[in-house]
Amino acid sequence: MRQSATLLTADPLDLAALNTRLPARAKTGAIASFTGYVRGGNGLTELELLVHPVLTHAALEKISEDAATHFDLTGLLIAHRHGRMQIGEPIVHILAASSHRHAALEAVSFAIDVLKTQAPFWKREWRGERYQWIEPTSNDHDKTAQWLGAMNDRHS
Repeated sequence: MRQSATLLTADPLDLAALNTRLPARAKTGAIASFTGYVRGGNGLTELELLVHPVLTHAALEKISEDAATHFDLTGLLIAHRHGRMQIGEPIVHILAASSHRHAALEAVSFAIDVLKTQAPFWKREWRGERYQWIEPTSNDHDKTAQWLGAMNDRHS
């Protein structure tokens, strides 16, 4: 039985608490994680992520379901912030549990790569009183296409 959860919140992510939401089970041999943080530089003062609560949560659920199905997971957690965040704050935390480390590691990579292009987040980088809208890069789109192509190949 797979345990999964998605969390979309304006509250700061409590990584220690999130890590307890995906406990090891009898068939779990590995839990892999990824945490993305607000990165500073180039005068950045804040990062803001805007969401459509229903659509964004549904996209995270779809990514979770796809990862669990394709990577034979025993559990998956995707927690994502929205709103304004300071440099150094966690934005996203992903945990994947599986019988074997390879599946857990791949599932985490899949989830973050696909999330960057498939989940509706509108991203603004603030520099003082000015902001700039940020779009996913061509590299982000290429990684998503590679994952989705590989998944389609497995099922054809």
